[in-house]
Amino acid sequence: MKRQKRDRLERAQARGYQAGLNGRSSEACPYQATDARTNWLGGWREARGDMQQGLYK
Repeated sequence: MKRQKRDRLERAQARGYQAGLNGRSSEACPYQATDARTNWLGGWREARGDMQQGLYK
C-alpha cells in the first residue's frame, strides 16, 4: 500500500476518534469512500469504547 493512501486512512481514523470523543453520532461520518468510512467508524468505535471504560470524561 502506498504511503499516501495509508496516511489518508490514518487521518480518517484519527478524525473519527476525535468525533467519538466529542460525542458526535456515527451518522456524522463525512466520508463516502468505503475504506475511509470504515477507518473513520473504527476510530469512532474505539473512542466510544474508551469513554465507556472511563479513560475520558
